[in-house]
Amino acid sequence: MTRRFFALLALGATSAASAAARPPERPKLVLAIVIDQFRYDYLTRFRGDYTGGLDRLLRQGAVFTNARYEHVPTVTACGHAILMTGAMPSLSGIVGNDWIDRETGKKVTSVSDDSVRLLGAEGKGASPRRLLASTLGDEMKMAGKGKPRVIGISLKDRAAILPAGHLADGAYWFDSHSGAFVSSTFYFPDLPQWVKEFNRGRPAGQYLGAEWKPLAPSPDYPAFAKTLAGAAGPEFYTSLDASPFGNELVEAFAERAIEGERLGQRGPTDLLTVSFSSNDYVGHDVGPEAPEVRDMAIRADRLIGRLLDFVEAKVGPGNTLVVLTADHGVAPLPGIPEHAKMPGGRLSSKAILGAIEAALKKSFGDGPWVAGGSGEAPYLNRGLIRTRKLSEAEVERVAAQAVAAIPHVFRVYTREQLLNGAAIDDQITRRVVNGYCPSRSSDLVVLEEQYWIPLAHGASHGSAFGYDTHVPVIFMGPNIRAGRYDRNILPNDIAPTLATMLEVETPSGAAGRVLAEMLSGGSASH
Repeated sequence: MTRRFFALLALGATSAASAAARPPERPKLVLAIVIDQFRYDYLTRFRGDYTGGLDRLLRQGAVFTNARYEHVPTVTACGHAILMTGAMPSLSGIVGNDWIDRETGKKVTSVSDDSVRLLGAEGKGASPRRLLASTLGDEMKMAGKGKPRVIGISLKDRAAILPAGHLADGAYWFDSHSGAFVSSTFYFPDLPQWVKEFNRGRPAGQYLGAEWKPLAPSPDYPAFAKTLAGAAGPEFYTSLDASPFGNELVEAFAERAIEGERLGQRGPTDLLTVSFSSNDYVGHDVGPEAPEVRDMAIRADRLIGRLLDFVEAKVGPGNTLVVLTADHGVAPLPGIPEHAKMPGGRLSSKAILGAIEAALKKSFGDGPWVAGGSGEAPYLNRGLIRTRKLSEAEVERVAAQAVAAIPHVFRVYTREQLLNGAAIDDQITRRVVNGYCPSRSSDLVVLEEQYWIPLAHGASHGSAFGYDTHVPVIFMGPNIRAGRYDRNILPNDIAPTLATMLEVETPSGAAGRVLAEMLSGGSASH
């Protein structure tokens, strides 16, 4: 009896050890959701209004309350590149939505590519060729584990292309000239049939003349009503972007992609990235305090709930790993009565570039000294500097001195300082360094004081401060321990965490860590 007891005990211990040694089953689908311009405090400010997908994620997911970007500028391209690379802009090469190409002297976007054509409409194509790092999807493809499919979807080209990566099976975005979802010949010679069928139904047309009113009226927020244009064309499609109906189109297209590509239904783990851009368009127009922003958040909650329900019906319960985040936040709108006692205001990008031109002319003679700019970020005329046999460092110093004299400029960094580690060493500087790629970034990096924005109208983002850097990060699905996690993390941690869970190589430039505390067997901090 005693021998039998110990034999059974040993057998049980062996079985338990074998179970512990077995890696957890991989999900059938990884669904990465980005809400463009969605500050972390939108989760808490509107929590009582959420009954759909955000509510489900907050209840059933691992919620990281202190996720902050550690780079400047905090803009769409940088945030979306980080999502699936984990790489800082200094390594990914995605230093902004656009920049001046040093070789051609022309402004380029993060995804512009003259070597490819647009598919589904007329125009120049786009691709991930400017992205210098690998993505999670690239590593999944190179791992040799079946044939995973990787798809990226958004209204914006950069928000569809950059998370999907170099080896994606397709990236799709909305063309505001034709009202169709498009792609480029970088991915394939012709659009898949399911995309053509979706576009043939002209789904944007259902919103002609549509009225936008609050979904959940509240006495705490003013009522509003907006009507979209009644005739198809660029004006209508642009207004569609800046309404909740743009997000609805993206969600409908994502459902069609899941069906058309049979994502999560074929065996290997697939990856789908979906970015909801309409929140950003609306937020820029009205600012984070506006009732429209609350309504966009509520509608995003319902829409994400619809997408999660659809995915579960197709892929099966418990088979999808979901991660939700945002690419950046947004600064409060300057000058509104509610913020009358707060610091803040507006600066002019043109005034900044103009001050540089005037100072360099005074010191070194006629220019032009500014070859171009991306916002208030100046690219100096290096050809002229060489012709005059001047020191680049000295020219940068004079330019920086002129900008620093402008009221409400917080700091100015020169290229020379950043390359030689000569700037003050603090968190703000580290964020600037993380965002600086010498072959692509501007010759000066200009930071405004807190709550000051370089924009004449509307709201903006891009700074190193909390309202732009603090975003949600939530994981939900198999092998995730639900709970609240208050430790500081980076959105850069998402990619290496997913790579570890899928047992593929960490993306090449990833700067983050694995969020082991939320994985099965870890411990949540409540």
